[in-house]
Order: sequence, then structure tokens, then C-alpha cells
Amino acid sequence: IGALFAPQLLTALRTPADILPEATAYARVMLLAMPGLFAFLLLTSILRGVGDTITPLYALIVSTVVGLIVTPALIAGWFGLPQLGVVSAAVGAMVSFIVTLAWLAWHLRRKGHTLAPTAELGRNMRIDGPILRQVLRIGIPTAMQMVIMSLAEIALLAIVNGFGSDATAAYGIGNQVLGYVQFPAMSIAIAASILGAQAIGSGQLARLGSITRAGILINFAVTGTLLLLCYVFARPIIGIFTSHQETADIALRLLYIVLWSTLAFGAASVTAGVMRASGTVIVPVLLSISAILLVEVPVAVFLSRRIGLDGVWIAYPSAFVAMMIFQATYYRLFWRKKPIERIR
Repeated sequence: IGALFAPQLLTALRTPADILPEATAYARVMLLAMPGLFAFLLLTSILRGVGDTITPLYALIVSTVVGLIVTPALIAGWFGLPQLGVVSAAVGAMVSFIVTLAWLAWHLRRKGHTLAPTAELGRNMRIDGPILRQVLRIGIPTAMQMVIMSLAEIALLAIVNGFGSDATAAYGIGNQVLGYVQFPAMSIAIAASILGAQAIGSGQLARLGSITRAGILINFAVTGTLLLLCYVFARPIIGIFTSHQETADIALRLLYIVLWSTLAFGAASVTAGVMRASGTVIVPVLLSISAILLVEVPVAVFLSRRIGLDGVWIAYPSAFVAMMIFQATYYRLFWRKKPIERIR
């Protein structure tokens, strides 16, 4: 549906006219690729949940390598392929999902893994009422959080688009770099959630505190190291994405303002992840949504009208710090005092 209405959606976002055709083509392909991304995320998440973190790592490597080969090949027209311009990145992503899913099917069958696509797995692919209710109880609030976060990003993008195509390009570059920095923080949060669920399932509730502390400390060590490298090499990193000086300067300013707050984002994600492992979902989700709707968007709107683009960038650390404070307060004052039982 999104692919069908991509021009209308991007026009509503005030996408600058000089980049609208390419942006529309890119958005269409990426939206069509979403089912492949969903299957990839679902399968690798289940693998991590049963303690297999190596196969998802290999899958990520396969996906990355395929993307790194296909995207420049389509940009430059290597191997007799057509030159697709900006759309090359979206096509590269789609191809990487397809190839990675095929590789996962082959790899899991070769290992005789329980999740390998076999006739036996197919016979067990049926709806289980109690499990479905648990999935919906935990999954729907989290999904709503992701939807609201995405809508907030759309609102911020609309503000950024109002400052012209250089600002839009810089926003895209900044989000790419921030995504790489945030990825370890999100991975650590996922690991903490999985370990928390396993501790609860085995009746070792006393380990939850140490799991949370370890997750936050590892986040500070790993993410902090990446932050320092990004601050030191910010200009060369941005130079990978663009040679346009004005765009690079705007992106550099974005990184200087926002990067440090990834530490707060990681700490909040770890804390919420451990609470989610116990089945406590609604309150952590509402706290995250509150940080977005009551802090991030209002700060971006208010400050962008007074100090320009820097006001949009300041909204990110404002939201991340608020999210960390909200989650930590609920964790320490309320969640730790609640009785925790494993899901049966």
C-alpha cells in the first residue's frame, strides 16, 4: 500500500521538489522489500531467543556483503547491469534480504536445525491460542511504540525538509551514522532481554539486577568507544557519504549534537528490555512514547522556529535523556518491587 501511494506520502512530508522523483523511486522499492526484512528479523530473533547468536551474525555478514556488492554494481553499471542511481541502494537491500533468507534456509537444513524449513516444521506452523495471546500481549504495545517512534521521525523529517534538500541529505547521512552507533546498543539491549527471560524461566530472579547492570556497563564501554571514534573521525566518515560541502557541514553539526546521547538511549533500552523480559510491557512502552511525544517532537518544533536546524538535532538527546530517566525511575521505584513469575 505504501508503495502505491509513495508520491503522495513524500509530497505530504514536504520533500524538496528537486529530489522528489528519486526519493519516490527509492521509497517504493524499500516498501516492497519490507516483507523480506520482516522474515529476516523474525527468524534471526527466534534464533537468538533459543541461544544461537552465531547464525544471526553470519546472516548479517551475508546480508552486508551482498549489499556492498550489489549496490555499487548497480550505481556504476558493473557486470553489464543497468545503472539505477539512488534506487540502487534500495534494490541492493531487497536482493540482500532474498539472498540471506535463501542462505539461512540452506544453512539451517545443513545443520539439521529445529528451525530449518522442513516438512516437519511446516506441520507445526499452526496457531497456538495461549502462545498467540502472549505474543499479542507483549508484541502489540511494542509495535505501537515503534509506530509512534516512526511517526515522530516523519514529523521531524517534515521539519527538516522545510530547510531544503541539503538539510534532507544531511539528515539521511546523520541517521545512517547514528544507526551504526545505535546498533550495538540495541543488540546489547536484546541480549539483556533474552538473558533476563532465561533467568526468569529458570527461576533465578536474583540475576536480573546483575544482568541489567552488566548490560548498561557493556553499553557504556562498547557504545562509548564507538562514540569517541565517531567524534574523532566525524568529517572523514561523512565524506564517505557526500562530497558536497554544505551538506557535510550540516551532517557534521548533527553528529556533534546528537552522538553522545546514544549512551542514554542504550541505557534506557537495556532497562526496558529487562523489564519486557518479565512480561512488563505497557508501562515501559508508555514511558518511551511519553519521551517522544512530550519531549522530542515539542522540542523540535519549538527550537527549530527559534534557532533553525540545530533545534531539530537537540530534540534527539532531549528525548533520549528523558527516556533514560523515565525508565530508570520506574525500574528502581516500582518494577523491582513487583512479584515476577515465569510465563507458563
